[in-house]
Amino acid sequence: MQETVTVNLADRSYNIEIAPNLLAQAGQYVAPFLRRKRVAILTDENVAALHLETLKNGLASAGIDATTLVLPAGESTKSWPNIQRSVEWLLSEKIERDDILIAFGGGVIGDLAGFAAAILRRGIRFIQVPTTLLAQVDSSVGGKTGINSPHGKNLVGAFYQPQLVLADVSVLESLTKRDYLAGYAEVTKYGLLGDAEFFGWLEENGAAAAGDVAKRINIVRHSCQMKADIVARDEHERGERALLNLGHTFGHALEAATGYSDRLLHGEGVSIGTALAFETAMRLGLCSQEAPSRVREHFANMGMKYLLGHIPGDLPDADGLITLMGQDKKVSDGIIAFIMARGIGEAFVTRDVDLAVVRGVLQEALARR
Repeated sequence: MQETVTVNLADRSYNIEIAPNLLAQAGQYVAPFLRRKRVAILTDENVAALHLETLKNGLASAGIDATTLVLPAGESTKSWPNIQRSVEWLLSEKIERDDILIAFGGGVIGDLAGFAAAILRRGIRFIQVPTTLLAQVDSSVGGKTGINSPHGKNLVGAFYQPQLVLADVSVLESLTKRDYLAGYAEVTKYGLLGDAEFFGWLEENGAAAAGDVAKRINIVRHSCQMKADIVARDEHERGERALLNLGHTFGHALEAATGYSDRLLHGEGVSIGTALAFETAMRLGLCSQEAPSRVREHFANMGMKYLLGHIPGDLPDADGLITLMGQDKKVSDGIIAFIMARGIGEAFVTRDVDLAVVRGVLQEALARR
């Protein structure tokens, strides 16, 4: 029961291998990339406690030695101090340009390790071994790497593609429900931005997928295929790839407002942001009232966060949130880009959004907290 998705980028193409129990077989996948049988692993405390031994044993079965740096878990790890710590550690371990760095964790570790690989010795090779649903369906694919700044999320980074992605769907069983649902927000994004049929499948099967390996594989495969196709056409996000940021303009502002803390996971920001984006599109007359209602209904049925009231603690007012949106990396000439929708599966990028409407949507959502 294995699927392979290829990201077609000419001489930088790579495969995404999707199957259960891949960690135990990691050696056979990693070995062909090695000049010497040694790798560096960057991971976090949570993943290390649960899965590091399995990965190391999988590598050792192919005679591969591994040296490991374990970082704190959480979004705040994507920072200047930790990128410096990671790079200096790699240099102290004498990791060379032809060696492999393994990014072993969720989106935070994948982004941080990928950025470290991009800048170390002007670029070393790395492999993504994502351990969360969010990372398997989204952040491990496409070569976006980076860290956060006090000014905003993912404002420092590089486009830098991995050599391989190993998505072991068995490790998803160790996720908390909260982490799983945060990743599921990125899954729904693919249906909502360009595949209404897939969103319909999720409405029927999404709840069952957490406990069904075949459905889980289908979720990861379909999401990765959609992203791979978009990345192949627009690697550096000059056009179509921006659609993958559906819900993120609102979501990133909410993450900044909550200090990139455990108050709001990235995927939770995406689901709340997606509901706000569809509500805004409806208020702008772009889509019917049914579309945002259907989005909210599916999120509610899954037990996901989709309202501002689902975020604990205080939030800025509507103008404060709009100011935070102004730090989004998609801002150009001071104008915020929004991903809007004409319906389920019909997203588009626009810079022609009346901020008075956005303000009204946010004010009403804040008033209902």
